[in-house]
Amino acid sequence: MELIDKLSILADAAKYDASCASSGAPKRSSEGKSGLGSTDGMGICHSYTPDGRCVSLLKILLTNFCLYDCQYCVNRRSSDVPRARFTPEEVVTLTLDFYRRNCVSGLFLSSGIIRSADYTMEQLIRVAKLLREDHEFRGYIHLKTIPEADPALIEEAGRYADRLSVNIELPTDASLQTLAPEKQLGSIKQAMQTIYTGEQTVLNEPRAPKFAPAGQSTQMIVGADDTDDSTILHSAQALYGNYRLRRVYYSAFSPIPNSPKSVPLAAPPLMREHRLYQADFLLRSYGFTAGELFKGPGHLALDMDPKLAWALENREVFPLDLNRAAASLIARIPGIGLRTTERLVELRQQRRIRYEDLARMRCVLAKAKPFFITSDYHPQQAEVTSHLLYQQLRDRPQPQQMGLWG
Repeated sequence: MELIDKLSILADAAKYDASCASSGAPKRSSEGKSGLGSTDGMGICHSYTPDGRCVSLLKILLTNFCLYDCQYCVNRRSSDVPRARFTPEEVVTLTLDFYRRNCVSGLFLSSGIIRSADYTMEQLIRVAKLLREDHEFRGYIHLKTIPEADPALIEEAGRYADRLSVNIELPTDASLQTLAPEKQLGSIKQAMQTIYTGEQTVLNEPRAPKFAPAGQSTQMIVGADDTDDSTILHSAQALYGNYRLRRVYYSAFSPIPNSPKSVPLAAPPLMREHRLYQADFLLRSYGFTAGELFKGPGHLALDMDPKLAWALENREVFPLDLNRAAASLIARIPGIGLRTTERLVELRQQRRIRYEDLARMRCVLAKAKPFFITSDYHPQQAEVTSHLLYQQLRDRPQPQQMGLWG
């Protein structure tokens, strides 16, 4: 099989991993054409480095052959899809070729399981090792870790990769047993612990070699079973706390051709994935806990962002006096973000905050107005019931154009 054909298959097979935020598209000037700078968009995704830079990565699988038969996966053993396999040397060649043409800044590499977990992990490591040692590649490398692999192999991978990730896939052991019986939640968490230990060793021993400096991440599939959002976010919170993950990614289940009866025929609403990302951001950056966002089992509201939903459920906290309230509480006001909170705290050290200051800072006043007080503003909405505010502030469904014939 030609290298370009392998790339077409294995780039497409990698698109279901959410750890790379978006797939690339071909440049308009190179559509249907070859030549310098033409990439056809195959396998190029965009991701963010720890310092906030957006980088383009070559996102591919080493192979989509797999010993496992995970019911939600398009590359499962029983799936009737075209199969291909790169050699480590071919991945190195592709990465360097794309890099030299300034199409990518690094590599995102995952794989199906072939022969054994250890063998597959060794092949992934070989790619990174060839790039780093033989070609002195200094670009970004993200390696997917095989959970059942020997911890020594995971430790070796961390010496070559900028980021490692272990996909937890489903938040509960019961879900894994139903949809991915070859996988064990204990093995996945043990791999996370190995990576966490490697990170801590570097922190505690200044002379230790670098180990996955961009940390570790994971992915959860949303909507492949009946697991609710509360369970998903409580699981994410535990992962952040126990293993210091940099990110948990959420991927809405995508129905696949000839899928087994154990998975849904329809995808969950994409808005559900979006709300989980919003709630996850509240956990990571705003000091919220999953217990604050949920009073019990259940799902996030689809027609309201979780920060606003929390504010309406906790009206006794509001309205907050922006000239006196703690910064951590101001950041919980809907429509006011972290940067605006910093600017407000800086401003009130110079003078009292007025309503016009928030308008100038481009706060989302439609959401924020019921929840704050300034020296010249007290919200009338403070007396309005949460139910009425919910009706006023919830997201309205986007109008859909009907077909000509109904």
